[in-house]
Amino acid sequence: MNLREDNISKQKFTRINDQIKVPQVRVIDEKGEQLGVIPLEQALRRAEAAQLDLVEVAPNATPPVCRIMDFGKYQYEKSKKEKEGKKRQHVITVKEIRMRPKTDSHDLETKLKHARKFLEQKNKVKFTVIFRGRELAYKDMGREMLDRVVESLDDIAVPETHVKMEGRRMTLTLTSR
Repeated sequence: MNLREDNISKQKFTRINDQIKVPQVRVIDEKGEQLGVIPLEQALRRAEAAQLDLVEVAPNATPPVCRIMDFGKYQYEKSKKEKEGKKRQHVITVKEIRMRPKTDSHDLETKLKHARKFLEQKNKVKFTVIFRGRELAYKDMGREMLDRVVESLDDIAVPETHVKMEGRRMTLTLTSR
């Protein structure tokens, strides 16, 4: 097992009781009071006397921090916190809307409706004006189009980036307010 795999396994695996292999540990009892640095055997005896487990809560500390607690309850609380964290999490995706400098106004309105829907779902929207061939001479038309986009969506979105040219593409990113 290499060092990277060892670090990954340390993060996912919590050692308890006889799995702890260090000579001395810093112990916190079931009431939350620190007992100090004591030999592992003594800590195991205290946990056994209380009919609880010795759980390694901070394996990277020197010496490792162990707590006398019910391991099943600890795992349950930990999984409950992870689920709660996932509930509050919202994945932000970037939706791209592509246009050309000569895109008709009605087509632009349709694209703006789609962008509004994406922004209401708390996604970011990246508008891209693609120039082909000689259209590159009409950069001002692309900039005007992106300015019109910002103006029509200013009630729901703010520009995250300024209008910028990337090769034959002019881009603008909007985020919801």
